[in-house]
Amino acid sequence: MSTSRKTPSDIARRLGERAGGRAQSGSGSAWRRETYTLPRAEARDKAREWFARYPKAAYLTEIEFWRELSDGRIEFTIRRLPSAD
Repeated sequence: MSTSRKTPSDIARRLGERAGGRAQSGSGSAWRRETYTLPRAEARDKAREWFARYPKAAYLTEIEFWRELSDGRIEFTIRRLPSAD
């Protein structure tokens, strides 16, 4: 058993790597996920950047998980399906 602590982002990253390029939920496409840990203002800007680049209606973009860390930074995971175009 490992003595190192696992954060939610470590677990999400490991599960994402394990899934590789496999399709999920029979959709024919794999979700794309990115996890960030940023100061609040930068986290807000990064989320806005994603929603501007990948609009929710076209890409099924969403904030999958978020939390505020003890130092005030925000850890969050954004996921989207690739475009159907």
